[in-house]
Amino acid sequence: MSGVTVKPEEILRSNFAPWVLDLGLVVEEVGDGKAVLRLPWSDRLAREGGALSGQALMAAADTAVVIAVSGAKGGFVPMTTVQLTTSFQRPVVGRDVMVNVEVTKLGRTLAFAEIDMTVDGGTTVAHASAVYAIIG
Repeated sequence: MSGVTVKPEEILRSNFAPWVLDLGLVVEEVGDGKAVLRLPWSDRLAREGGALSGQALMAAADTAVVIAVSGAKGGFVPMTTVQLTTSFQRPVVGRDVMVNVEVTKLGRTLAFAEIDMTVDGGTTVAHASAVYAIIG
């Protein structure tokens, strides 16, 4: 996987719906098939009971994979989610979530990734696996 400098903020602005941008994701790192994004805590993303909603975590994971694949490809290419499987392991209340992606296989038409979502320096709150179709 050869990564070239990408502009992840531009990829976010140009390719994602406004509601995804409203998550407030911050790209911390991108390179060589890996990406780290921060999902900042927001009461707007909490569900009844005060925990971060699973939908927000899944959207963050899905978005982070696009950034990681773009980094591995050297820039954004059209792609779409084929599969996203998520296991929620513990609730998140009042803390940012780090979304850590590793592209485990990058082919011509498919990309596979593992996503670990953590808080407090490494405590896993959710884990996801994704398959993407590369269509461009």
